[in-house]
Amino acid sequence: MASQTVADYLLSRLREWGIENVFAFPGDGINGILASFGKADNKPKFIQARHEEMAAFEAVGYAKFTGRVGVCMATSGPGAIHLLNGLYDAKLDHVPVVAIVGQTARSAMGGAYQQEVDLLTLFKDVASDYIQMVTVPEQLPNVLDRAIRIALGKRAPTAIIIPSDVQELEYAPPTHAFKMVPSSMGIRWPEIQPDDEAIRGAAELLNAGSKVAMLIGQGARGAAAEVREVADLLGAGVAKALLGKDSLPDDLPYVTGSIGLLGTRPSYEMMAECDTLLTVGSSFPYTQFMPEEGQARGVQIDIDPGMIGLRYPYEFNIVSDASAALRALIPHLRRKEDRSWREDIESKVARWWETMRAEAMVEADPVNPMRLFSELSDRLPSNAIVTADSGSSANWYARQLQFRGDVRGSLSGNLATMGPGVPYAIGAKFGHPDRPVIAFAGDGAMQMNGLNELITIQRYWREWADPRLVVAILHNDDLNQVTWEMRAMGGAPAFRESQSLPDVDYAAIASVLGLGSISVTSPDQLASAWEKALSADRPTVLDVRTDPDIPPIPPHATFEQALNSAKAMAKGDDSVWGVIREGIKTKAQEFLPHPGNESS
Repeated sequence: MASQTVADYLLSRLREWGIENVFAFPGDGINGILASFGKADNKPKFIQARHEEMAAFEAVGYAKFTGRVGVCMATSGPGAIHLLNGLYDAKLDHVPVVAIVGQTARSAMGGAYQQEVDLLTLFKDVASDYIQMVTVPEQLPNVLDRAIRIALGKRAPTAIIIPSDVQELEYAPPTHAFKMVPSSMGIRWPEIQPDDEAIRGAAELLNAGSKVAMLIGQGARGAAAEVREVADLLGAGVAKALLGKDSLPDDLPYVTGSIGLLGTRPSYEMMAECDTLLTVGSSFPYTQFMPEEGQARGVQIDIDPGMIGLRYPYEFNIVSDASAALRALIPHLRRKEDRSWREDIESKVARWWETMRAEAMVEADPVNPMRLFSELSDRLPSNAIVTADSGSSANWYARQLQFRGDVRGSLSGNLATMGPGVPYAIGAKFGHPDRPVIAFAGDGAMQMNGLNELITIQRYWREWADPRLVVAILHNDDLNQVTWEMRAMGGAPAFRESQSLPDVDYAAIASVLGLGSISVTSPDQLASAWEKALSADRPTVLDVRTDPDIPPIPPHATFEQALNSAKAMAKGDDSVWGVIREGIKTKAQEFLPHPGNESS
């Protein structure tokens, strides 16, 4: 019987940890591990992305939607470098990912050898919680186990470097000797309980408030039932940070939706008018959208002591599991008899969704991008997973999609990098092959890397129990979000050399790959396009010709931003009349009477 190599042991240990998928791209720096995949009957499964950055994004998407650790792998030098953007996405969004990378042979290190990069230095920041190089076989169990446990415990990326010659060495376990470090499998997580005195004090503070606002993030996802009960007792409205969009359904009448630049008017007004703030599982960073200092008394609950006490001068900063803290809080809360604050919030929320529908129905040339999202919102399967890319698609994802049931959704929240929408969706499909997945991407993100990952979808989709993966492309031949940022923030007209994109027939490319493809050039085609895509027997690309002149106007846009946009138009922006026309029609929907609600 052939001896077990370090690479063989690496894969067997990953299997023991329950790792089923490794998102990767090959290279000679990991040849020893690739050979072991072959000997191990491809278990865990080697999932070949088209680029190492996409492999990292796929691992992030897998981890986000399963709660399990995502694993990505790359060769030495350039392959390892390519992983960085996806790993930074994991770091900033607090997602457990383990990167396994090759390195030149130990005998060549320090010799300016081909593809030799100082990987310990390269990964020092992105994998700051744990980065280690394996130089002898006896190290491997401890290094791998720690990398997985720390990734899960810290909700962060970690990295393991294995030189190419070490991969091929005969595996030897650590011995019972000096300077040997044994290891063990598994981990049992505690439920971190809150401090009793802090809970009583927080309850007194919350009971004293008459206008309570709640802000929840992704850390509240496992505490939805408790959030509902607390919100009901306090008569509170609940706003959601962008990464917490799927933490509570949008069809609850007191859920005000997203907060911030991509947020809703009800969330903005609730924060501007509240006298009490309860934040659960969120590190939402934009303090200008929080209550003004001194306006409200506050309580924060977060499991991470490093993220507690940030953003607002809270009186009680409680480190705890969200559900445990809220369960402890509930017996001390008094139901507020005056429901006028809650009723006002619910009225504003109802009006908001009517406005969103009206804005989506504004005529455009040819398709209003908001309608693309609104038409899906009506048809979204209750078990769907939705991903969105950075850019203008993130605006409409945040404001137009109404999540119901068990819908999950995410995007690159804190790094806000371009390109993760499609690979997130692929990671989601490997994590939940029985659920439909929808990815929204702008044409800039598709040209950057989404088109290549359609090839990955083509390769693997037949393995998924539910073959539905819909890639909806906002096709406007413009890097639209930056165009609008130039106008609103810098007061500059669009610079067409940087902003205009080559026109590409995305549906035709999908068709060539054997995927479903639907071209949408008229708004009245959208409903049937979604119905066809959501009932298809294979992944489908929706190539939707959207109007770049539809402004992503925040509901709380300042006069200065509006003035900057107007000045930019006056300086020779070639979309001036289309922008003015669509902007007026869209913004008017906030003030026009809605059917059945003329008095509001």
